[in-house]
Amino acid sequence: SASTVELKFQGFFSSFYFFFHFFEFEFLFLKMPEETTSIDYVMEKASGPHFSGLRNPTASSASSSAFADANAPRQPFVIGVSGGTASGKTTVCDMIIQQLHDHRVVLVNQDSFYRGLTTEELKRVHEYNFDHPDAFDTEQLLDCIQKLKSGHSVQVPIYDFKHHRRSSDSFRQVNASDVIILEGILVFHDQRVRKLMNLKIFVDTDADVRLARRIRRDTVERGRDVNSVLEQYAKFVKPAFDDFVLPSKKYADVIIPRGGDNHVAIDLIVQHIHTKLGQHDLCKIYPNVYVIQSTFQIRGMHTLIRDREISKHDFVFYSDRLIRLVVEHGLGHLPFTEKQVVTPTASVYTGVDFCKKLCGVSIVRSGESMENALRACCKGIKIGKILIHRDGDNGKQLIYEKLPKDILERHVLLLDPVLATGSNCNQYQMDQLLE
Repeated sequence: SASTVELKFQGFFSSFYFFFHFFEFEFLFLKMPEETTSIDYVMEKASGPHFSGLRNPTASSASSSAFADANAPRQPFVIGVSGGTASGKTTVCDMIIQQLHDHRVVLVNQDSFYRGLTTEELKRVHEYNFDHPDAFDTEQLLDCIQKLKSGHSVQVPIYDFKHHRRSSDSFRQVNASDVIILEGILVFHDQRVRKLMNLKIFVDTDADVRLARRIRRDTVERGRDVNSVLEQYAKFVKPAFDDFVLPSKKYADVIIPRGGDNHVAIDLIVQHIHTKLGQHDLCKIYPNVYVIQSTFQIRGMHTLIRDREISKHDFVFYSDRLIRLVVEHGLGHLPFTEKQVVTPTASVYTGVDFCKKLCGVSIVRSGESMENALRACCKGIKIGKILIHRDGDNGKQLIYEKLPKDILERHVLLLDPVLATGSNCNQYQMDQLLE
C-alpha cells in the first residue's frame, strides 16, 4: 500500500508542490518559489515514525545543519501535573489534551504504578497508607517516562482499586508522542522524575471541595462506603497532603487555582506549550511549507485506514476523503481573481472567481487514485497522463505521455502517490512537464 501521496503543482506563472503523508497525522503543503525552473526537491526516507523530510541538494550548509538537527528524533514535551487528591488534576489534563488536538498526546497516571499489596497487607488494608511515596513503584514510573522520552512504546500496568492489586494479564499500551502528561499527587516528590519534566503544574483547590469530590469518587467509582472514605481521609490522606504534596508545590512552574474551572490559566498554558513545541521540523527549514492542521476527524480517518480489519470498500472511501482534503487545500493556494455577482435579493456580493487555467497530470495507474478527488473539486477539469520508467539508480525513461495541448498556459497539478523510497522519479517528471 502507498505510504505517501504527493500532489504537485507546476504552472506557467507559478509552481506548487503538494505533499500528503499517510504515516503522520498531518498534511504538508509546499509552494515552490516562482523563479524556480527545475525541481531539486527530493523526498528523503523518514528516519523514524514521527518525521518525514524533504531535502534540497543545493541548500546551504546552514540549511543542511538545520536538516540534520530536524532529522534527529524529536524529544517529546513532558508535563507534570500534581495537586491534592480530587483537586481536578485529571480535568486539567483532559482540557490540555483537548486543546492540543493537533499533537499526539499521551496521559500517564501515577495511580497506575501503585505497588500490589502483599497477603499480609491485604489483611490490614484499612491501615495501609496509599498516599505515602512508598506506596508507588517510582523506579518503574521513572523507567516508563524515560523510555517514552526516548521514543519507545511502553506497557503501563493497570491497577485494580477494589482488590488493591495490579492486573497480571493486561497492560495499557502507550506509544511515544509529541506531549507526555504525567499526573499524580506525588509526581513532584522524586527529584529524578522532576528532572524529566519540561513543565510542572500544580492544581490548587480548596480542601473542602477536594474532600467532597473524594467522597463522590471513591463511593461511586471504587465501591467504598462513606465512613471508610472519611476515616482514610483523616488518618492518611490529609496528613500525607501536608507532609508530601503541599511541600512539593514549591517545585511547580505554574499554579492553577480552582483547577478545571480556571479556563484562562489553562489557555495560557496551552499557548506556552504550543510555543515550546514550535513549528513543524520542515517549516524551520523551508519557509514555503504549509502544514494543514490535524483534527480528530482527520486522525479518525487515519485510524480507520490503518486498521488491518477494514474492508476494501471502507479503505477506498476514507482514503478518497483524505485525498480530497489535500486537493481542496492545494486549490486554495492557486491564484484567484475578484468577481462581483448579484444575489437573488438584488444585492451585490464581492467574491472571487476560480482559476480557469488549470489541469491535472496523473502518473499512469498510481496517480489515478487521486483523479476522483480532483474531478469532484474541479468540474470538467482536463487530466493528462504521464509514465516514467526508472532504469537503474540514475537512468529514467519516458514511456508514455498524453498532455493537454494548451498545458503551457495552465497551472498543472501532478498527481503522484509515492511508494517505498518516496522519490519515484519526481524531479524527472517535473522537468519533463517543464519541457
